[in-house]
Amino acid sequence: MKKIPIFLLVIIAVASLPLLATADITGTKHDFSTTGDASGQGFGLSGNQICVVCHTPHHGTTGLEAPLWNHTTTTATFTPYTGGTLDATVGQPQGVSLLCLSCHDGTVALDAFGGAAGTTPITGDGLLGTDLSNDHPVSFTYDAALVTADGALNDPTAAPIADWLYGAGSDQLECASCHDVHDNTNAPFLRLSNDNSALCLTCHIK
Repeated sequence: MKKIPIFLLVIIAVASLPLLATADITGTKHDFSTTGDASGQGFGLSGNQICVVCHTPHHGTTGLEAPLWNHTTTTATFTPYTGGTLDATVGQPQGVSLLCLSCHDGTVALDAFGGAAGTTPITGDGLLGTDLSNDHPVSFTYDAALVTADGALNDPTAAPIADWLYGAGSDQLECASCHDVHDNTNAPFLRLSNDNSALCLTCHIK
């Protein structure tokens, strides 16, 4: 009797598994293709390609916290949050937050991708502008020292917080710590529902 090579058994086993349900941006405000919901902001900017506004399969911008980045990155100077009770040091947005703001600050057109200058600025609720003083702070270190100084924050090494931090030291709180750009199950693109402040209470002890 012939033996079936182990790699074929693995392939057969994986192929037999039911397909996992995955969220995507089709029909959301992050769908800029012509197949998007025509009532949304900015649809029809990328033909029938959903991903190309942010990502490209070849020659993407390197050194950024997103794979194969294809969108023009903002060079704006921002006014960060400076609340009286803030114990973190907050400077200019960086990392993945800078990429989010490359549409949401309004200084770069939504269709400024693939080398094109773009002509369609963001409008409506998605326009944050460059004054972030009334927005949750981003691009700051969320570590044990901050937890000690603040006295009302949860352990940054515990799940899910540890999975939501970014940067080289995996200790930076960024826009994507609370928002998942690819999943609008909990609008507006929240990582989990904020019913009863559940998302806020992931980090904050109140």
